[in-house]
Amino acid sequence: MFELFQNWYKTRFSDPQIITLLAILLIGFSTIYFFSDLLMPLLVAIVLAYLLEWPIRFLTHKLNFPRRLSVILVFGGSISISIFLFIVLFPSLWNQAATFIKDLPSMFNLLNAWLQALPEHYPELIDYAMLDSLLNSLKIHIIGLGDSLLAFSLNSLISLVGLGIYAFLVPLMVFFLLKDKTLFLRSAVKFMPHNRILATRVWFEMQLQIANYIRGKFLEILLVGISTYIIFLFFDLHYPLLLSVAVGLSVLVPYIGAVIVAIPVVLVALFQFGLSPDFYYVLLTFIISQLIDGNIIVPFLFSEAVNLHPLTIIVAVIIFGGLWGFWGVFFAIPLATLVKAVCNAIPAYDDEE
Repeated sequence: MFELFQNWYKTRFSDPQIITLLAILLIGFSTIYFFSDLLMPLLVAIVLAYLLEWPIRFLTHKLNFPRRLSVILVFGGSISISIFLFIVLFPSLWNQAATFIKDLPSMFNLLNAWLQALPEHYPELIDYAMLDSLLNSLKIHIIGLGDSLLAFSLNSLISLVGLGIYAFLVPLMVFFLLKDKTLFLRSAVKFMPHNRILATRVWFEMQLQIANYIRGKFLEILLVGISTYIIFLFFDLHYPLLLSVAVGLSVLVPYIGAVIVAIPVVLVALFQFGLSPDFYYVLLTFIISQLIDGNIIVPFLFSEAVNLHPLTIIVAVIIFGGLWGFWGVFFAIPLATLVKAVCNAIPAYDDEE
């Protein structure tokens, strides 16, 4: 048995190309794990740079614009659009969030009354004592939500200076990452070891997939957010902008996000319409929109990543989210694809040898 393991180890890990690839991955994962908080502005800047590289490549390759001019046009346009959207949308979003928080106790009372009536109609299915304990626990959490939000507001005031610094640093880093992209890549290559053929092959494959993933996620957020906003406006649902933004951002967490964001949507619809036909129409339309996202939009935007099994994606979200928090969740699919690419590349490289 030991000899079998020894032969396997020599076959797989005696090649310097494989050792180099694994060492680079280990250093990269460790750096993000231990210094993710410090690297947060840089990670945000890299994601935004990948996103803006798409229109820049269109201007340089399709319209033959100089890269420097393309960077200035795209960067300036994105900053202008961001400022415009912030000025137009943020006040409405803030007001709807404040109203939603103020209405939470009333929503809880309505939900409480509705749930209290369930044991009378379905005594064989629902235990009253268990339901009462659940409602009391939920009430305590909702009451504590106000204190948590107050503490969050005070902490937010304290961190406004840091937020202002990030708001200045991140766009600046994005601009330099785009303008001096070739320079940074050449500098990075100088630090790489000589035995990097396999690592370079995996890097080029993953770079393309990460760029497509970030671009696809951005488009998915826009499509899902705008479509749900139109649906909520059509049914005159309360807090349409707040809920549609939440639904749009929920796509960042595959599968799990859709389940979590359904809770406030159902709660608001129940509070506004009761158990009327309008409530069921909103619920049905919301479910259909989620099915369209999962079965049409996602396969269209992420044709490569869809090859991953749903269970693999969920496990990747749990593992990488536990390791790296938000960034682990955001990059769960590319990281799972990276693991798959490495596992496929090593045997393929052995065959070539």
